[in-house]
Amino acid sequence: MSPTFNLATRLPRTVKALDVPAFSGALDDAGFDDATRAWLDRRGFEGNLGQWHAVPRADGVLQVVVGLGSADDFTSAKLRRAAALVAKAASKEKVLVTQLVDVAATRIDPSDAAQAVAEGFTLALYHFSDYKSRSTSPQLGRVSVLGGGGATTRAALVKGAAIGDAVCTARDLVNTPGGDLTPVELARRARALARKHGLQVRIMDQKAIREAKLGGLLGVNRGSEQAPRFIKLTYKPEGRSRGKVALVGKGITFDSGGLSIKTGQGMMTMKTDMAGAAAVIGAMEAIAQVGPPVEVTAYVAATDNMTGGDATRPGDVLTLRNGKTIEVLNTDAEGRLILADALCLASEDKPDAIVDLATLTGACMVALGPRIAGAMGNSEGWIGQLQTAAERTGERIWPLPLPDDYRKMVDSTIADMKNIGGPHGGALTAGIILSEFVDEGIAWVHLDIAGPSSTDAEDGETLKGGTGFGVRLLVDAIEQFSPLSVTKS
Repeated sequence: MSPTFNLATRLPRTVKALDVPAFSGALDDAGFDDATRAWLDRRGFEGNLGQWHAVPRADGVLQVVVGLGSADDFTSAKLRRAAALVAKAASKEKVLVTQLVDVAATRIDPSDAAQAVAEGFTLALYHFSDYKSRSTSPQLGRVSVLGGGGATTRAALVKGAAIGDAVCTARDLVNTPGGDLTPVELARRARALARKHGLQVRIMDQKAIREAKLGGLLGVNRGSEQAPRFIKLTYKPEGRSRGKVALVGKGITFDSGGLSIKTGQGMMTMKTDMAGAAAVIGAMEAIAQVGPPVEVTAYVAATDNMTGGDATRPGDVLTLRNGKTIEVLNTDAEGRLILADALCLASEDKPDAIVDLATLTGACMVALGPRIAGAMGNSEGWIGQLQTAAERTGERIWPLPLPDDYRKMVDSTIADMKNIGGPHGGALTAGIILSEFVDEGIAWVHLDIAGPSSTDAEDGETLKGGTGFGVRLLVDAIEQFSPLSVTKS
């Protein structure tokens, strides 16, 4: 949960922890006394983004000096990172007074600054200790924000905290072991979240999934003792809606690879293979609280991919929701099979735009590394809107093509297509397969988040484990959404 944020128009009389932000090249403007400035100079502090020091004060106050980087190209993303560094430095304190919003508001919109600070603190103080015998969670529970703005700033702090909490919800889902976060448990949590925040919810059990002819989901589930679930969450705005967006998430709660079994090393992180579903569910939590004038529905196909006695065999053919058939030559290319069914259901509801998120291919990580998601689809405009949201939130994406001539790489001799292409371009051929299940006229983008969905390295507001990547990007994109046309990128 996020700390409590309150506004303060002046520095409280009693302060135990205080941050002092400084732009690079402008240390004289930060108000340091001579002793503090000399202390910082000896340690090479120049106000660069990422630099921070806990500077001793004679009165015992913890003074966290943090660099903001250059004032000339300062952004909300940089402020969010600085706030995260302050939160970590002061995590053992119960109360902190922050000047970040006041200082940042000289360079960026005050509301954007307040939202970024609330997000940075909330994300940096995240702690997953469900399986620890002793909790070591941060103590920082209240942040006093210096500066003006009144109700506008207060609303921005509330919004930032809500979005930060939603990212933490996604992180919790990704970090929970697959043996505990079964498809049934994922559906239970989604239902509880929907009831808490006033979302419409529909959960399809195995019988309903079979009646709906979701052959991809059923095919992947054949080797499992855990029943599949299909989750549908809907947010409808008060008043007139300016559009309708579908969010689709891959919900493989654990991926053994099926009969095309992974190595032991390859399986170690496969509880995270439902990060797309986690991002979509987390985004819906935030959307319900932010209240954009856009109707949003989330579609999550959930199952694990196991090696039971009747598991789908290489060479089997599955018939999906729209009647198309897929020859399964590699059971470890399962995400596209369940996403295909979900895309069909999303298309049938006739949204203006669809975006799906999936930890789909290692090939995308080869192309873009561990911190950037691949974006591909049929609408340059929709990709552009998502790129703009990515720039504002710092959740980076990069467009990749879907070449028409690559379609023959997934041709099958006995079915409409096979579920893998050749040895090269794996991210693209996976996207090409997905495109076959989106109705014409609907703007669609596929985000392959295999890289940034989890990390083993702490960096600013991003902590080890599940990152919750995609939640902030989706919320921002939906807030700014405008209907668009389909023109293949």
